[in-house]
Amino acid sequence: MHLLLLTTLSMNQILLLGAGLSSTSLIRYLLDNSDKYDWLISVGDIDLKTAKRKVNGHSRAKSFHFDVDNQNQLEEEVKKADVVISMLPARMHPLVAHMCLENSKHMITASYISDEIRNLASEVRKKNILFLNEIGVDPGIDHMSAMKVIHRIKEEGGKILSFKSSTGGLIAPEYDNNPWNYKFTWNPRNVVLAGNGVSRYRKHGRYKYIPYHKLFTRLETISILDYGEFEVYPNRDSLSYMETYDLQDIPTMFRGTMRRPGYGKAWSVFVELGLTNSDFKVDNSEAISYREFVNMFLAYDPVKPVEQKVCEYTGITMDSPEMEKLNYLGIFSDELIGLKDVTPAQILQHRLEQKWGLDPDDKDMIVMQHQFEYEIDGLRKKIISSLVVIGKNTEDTAMSITVGTPVAIATKLLLTGVIKKTGVIAPVEPDVYTPVLEELEEYGIKFIEETFDLD
Repeated sequence: MHLLLLTTLSMNQILLLGAGLSSTSLIRYLLDNSDKYDWLISVGDIDLKTAKRKVNGHSRAKSFHFDVDNQNQLEEEVKKADVVISMLPARMHPLVAHMCLENSKHMITASYISDEIRNLASEVRKKNILFLNEIGVDPGIDHMSAMKVIHRIKEEGGKILSFKSSTGGLIAPEYDNNPWNYKFTWNPRNVVLAGNGVSRYRKHGRYKYIPYHKLFTRLETISILDYGEFEVYPNRDSLSYMETYDLQDIPTMFRGTMRRPGYGKAWSVFVELGLTNSDFKVDNSEAISYREFVNMFLAYDPVKPVEQKVCEYTGITMDSPEMEKLNYLGIFSDELIGLKDVTPAQILQHRLEQKWGLDPDDKDMIVMQHQFEYEIDGLRKKIISSLVVIGKNTEDTAMSITVGTPVAIATKLLLTGVIKKTGVIAPVEPDVYTPVLEELEEYGIKFIEETFDLD
């Protein structure tokens, strides 16, 4: 009796590491449900002020300064918890994972399963615990919503011939007031470095590879409900999803990132010039202007202005939409960069953060679309499944809502025994994704399906 009571009480301890932007909705959900489920929540962050503000003096929560490199502190906090939610940067998850494994604690993250965490799978299963990953928006909601349709088509006897999926974190239309039609709603560094490497996908049975310097010129255009057109550039790796989604023989598999039309061609200018490079540091960067910075990547000419050289090098014109976008950013200005020992990518990021930040009244937007083509009873059909989520303000963003809410729901389902799985998993099975998707609809996160006959 006493042992059972202690076990029940211990199941109420939730440790959340990382109280940044994507944790806002997650923390609110946990606090709002803490009385009903008898939860005690500990929120740790390197910035104690942020953790305190998010907890807001709630009687069932505490905030504390947390440093993931402090192994003693990490161990002490993990030991007290029954489930650990890591919203830290992805590179820090393995440190938390090893500590959770050592102390037999469940762990939930919104990040991709890294090779280091994947290699712990057998040990995690032996300890009868769960490491649930990829339960945010992308990855997360994309997996769950796609698998729901994939499983339904297969159960009806259909054969899937093509799967395309794209997601974008953008500014809501009524707050879209710059020529790029884009503002930062996520980690700026990830935006600047997006696509580095070779992108891989499959189309009509053929493998396709796009090198980085051509990535933003190979675009597809799609429409989403009544929100207009978007352009899509390929993600770095679409091929691994053939196994993730059990579609090993599918002729077409493509995953991409959405932007508004015109973004890709203008961004490609930065790629061609080398301004997204993070492999070296710019000499004397603190004392040069943005104009001098751009000129460093162009051939010497004592007469031609930088703008003309950029146009000649990249094939755009002085009166083009691309040049309008570049001018808006002020990259040809004589303003000093003022940053020391930084890479080209860091300089570009610094400039973009000054121009692409959210205004105080802005709202962001998450858009996601899956396109399925399949054959059933000798007929070809197509399903387009689309999601649009608009943020509430600059803190309760669409990004925070769609990343944090599924993490929170999964935590509840684990602690209440609805999710019973063990091991290292992503949410691609019905016993995980069905209850999560059902509750997400209560928060306005619901896909709209359109079905078409192709024959």
